[in-house]
Amino acid sequence: MALPTSTNTSSNYQPNKSYLLPFILVTSLFFFWGFVHNLDPVLIPHLRKTFQLTYVQSSLVDFSVFIAYFLMALPAGFVMRKFGFKAGIILGLSLFALGCFMFIPAANTNLYIFFLGALFIVACGLTFLETAANPYATILGDPATSTQRLNFAQSFNGLAVVLAPLVGGKIILSGTEYTKTQLDAMSATDLAIYLQSEADRVKMPYMILGIIILVIAVIFFITKLPDSKDDGKVGSGFSKILRFTHLRGAVIAQFFYVGAQVCVGSFFINVARSAVNMDEITASEYLSYGYGIAFVLGRFAGTFFMRFLTPQKLLSIYAIISVLLCILVAFATGIITVYAMIALSFFMSIMFPTIFALGIKDLNSTDTKMGSSLIIMAIVGGALLPLVLGQIADVTKSIQYGYIVPLACFAVVAWYGLSGSKVQQKA
Repeated sequence: MALPTSTNTSSNYQPNKSYLLPFILVTSLFFFWGFVHNLDPVLIPHLRKTFQLTYVQSSLVDFSVFIAYFLMALPAGFVMRKFGFKAGIILGLSLFALGCFMFIPAANTNLYIFFLGALFIVACGLTFLETAANPYATILGDPATSTQRLNFAQSFNGLAVVLAPLVGGKIILSGTEYTKTQLDAMSATDLAIYLQSEADRVKMPYMILGIIILVIAVIFFITKLPDSKDDGKVGSGFSKILRFTHLRGAVIAQFFYVGAQVCVGSFFINVARSAVNMDEITASEYLSYGYGIAFVLGRFAGTFFMRFLTPQKLLSIYAIISVLLCILVAFATGIITVYAMIALSFFMSIMFPTIFALGIKDLNSTDTKMGSSLIIMAIVGGALLPLVLGQIADVTKSIQYGYIVPLACFAVVAWYGLSGSKVQQKA
């Protein structure tokens, strides 16, 4: 069954009940990649403790994940155009599972570089999933409600923001913390045993996740899904497709948005410990119950508010509020900084799907896949901008001052909502 192209209008759209099961299956993918992504804010302080890393070194976790999006987005787009969405999803799930299983030998060797390699393979799989699932969700139904539909699907990504830090915090974080003086006083044997025990704590959660992802891949393989291939159709080509100013703006906005989201989420526990002297277990609970629930509520609230405000207007309002909250995180002291980060989660929640949907609006089927690849490539902002935040934190000795990085990013997102998202093509 062929999918409708994004050039359909609401007037000629015909409801199709067969879209329901595909939409449910694709929506499940949003949860699973959200879950593994939101283990990273727990994994980063854990590995920082295990390997005694600086902020810049610990931000290599994000670099390993998001550089994969840049490197694999075009191959993922090619697979989607040549073989269809289903093939891309199955390949993505397979890489996802493989990367999860690689955490076991990484923990056994207790080498940081192997953890980074496992994360890179996981992210290669996620690149295929996101390149497929985001545009797939927008075209499984009425084009007039594509942005709302993508925000709804992404709401289950938000559910993972709640559950992943909660599960990860209980299973991965040991709660055992030593000062540098205490570590230096340990014998070589005791230190090696302690560090190995910390590394081993990642084995079980990632092994279980890998098994679940393999099961999901089998379900996709045996299920008949509506699909779309190019069938010889010619798209605009990357040079021409970038003449669509709203797509070009989406690539820019998504680069900075993802950078901001990763900065805020990945360093949440570090900021909570720095600003409030909170222990890592308590900080992970704030990350789950506060930051995570705010993210979920923000997604559902955003879907509701789009009944009354255009996605562009809501995006710009939320981005401006986020700029103000970043100022608070950077320069305030005490528990207010934690509450500001939780509020940031609410207002960030709609940004990725909204930018994505606005960026591929009014493109034909082939150009939608190419445009999707470009927007997914922009996720590399999550690899680069946390390095900048980490460098600022190491130089200033304050992780909070690093929040001027997401502040600048949200300003770019506000520009896109106000101006850059207008649909037009330069000659």
